[in-house]
Amino acid sequence: MPSDTRLDVRKTYKLYIGGKFPRSESGRSYVVNDSRGRFLANAAAASRKDARDAVVAARKAFPGWSGATAYNRGQVLYRVAEVMEGRRDQFADEVVAGEGLTRARAGRSVDQAIDRLVWYAGWTDKIAQVVGATNPVAGPYFDFSIPEPTGVVAVLAPQQSSLLGLVSVVAPVVAGGNTAVVTSSRDRPLPAISFAEVLATSDVPGGVVNILTGSVGDTAPWLASHMDVNAIDLTGVAGDDEHATALEVAAVDNLKRVRRAPDAEPDWTLDPGLSRITSFLETKTVWHPIGV
Repeated sequence: MPSDTRLDVRKTYKLYIGGKFPRSESGRSYVVNDSRGRFLANAAAASRKDARDAVVAARKAFPGWSGATAYNRGQVLYRVAEVMEGRRDQFADEVVAGEGLTRARAGRSVDQAIDRLVWYAGWTDKIAQVVGATNPVAGPYFDFSIPEPTGVVAVLAPQQSSLLGLVSVVAPVVAGGNTAVVTSSRDRPLPAISFAEVLATSDVPGGVVNILTGSVGDTAPWLASHMDVNAIDLTGVAGDDEHATALEVAAVDNLKRVRRAPDAEPDWTLDPGLSRITSFLETKTVWHPIGV
């Protein structure tokens, strides 16, 4: 006779690299507890080899993503928001467990994360008009300044705000046409892994966003010194001056763009502004003769 007691299907939490979900090549994992110290899951502990694989995937995806029209990138980000909306309850449950918020506050945090994706989606085809320019010159030619994506960006996601903070640092990077290698919150990685599942089931090409779980100390130094990483966002080491300085020094070798770590984790509910997009854009100046 079949038993009336059903066993839960336990979820295996993996990395997200190149549009796939591999285990860490090291075979390591670590325990994730909820806000009260109770066991939640075992998550993959990414190694420096995983970080290098993620950079390779991000570089491979960069030509296609940066070459897509800005309008198309906006459509893709909006699609991510659509899929997240359909999984709102799951995200709220994970935010409650990880951050210890009430159900109502967690729901608002999820809504703000979805709205932030929509907000950045709307800027993809408008940012060039805001930060670009037609420059006055004395001569028979036009002079245009045009923003272009920097390339592969390493993003150290916030450690406290596991979903809203994550979305707030990843969305502007890809909205500008860059690809990203993201280290999630170590102690609160479950929303990041669910976000990876959303990316994989929406229209985001594999490799555009790659998500690593585990200790930022195991992967960030290798991302900061990696010669094929063009920029790094140090938000995830906010308040840790010693660690942030070491990563800035490591980033010097190939003149990365560095978004410096703040003194404390920002209030992610505030208006984000455009600086997180413009931090990872380059300005190209084009001269074109008149009458030719």
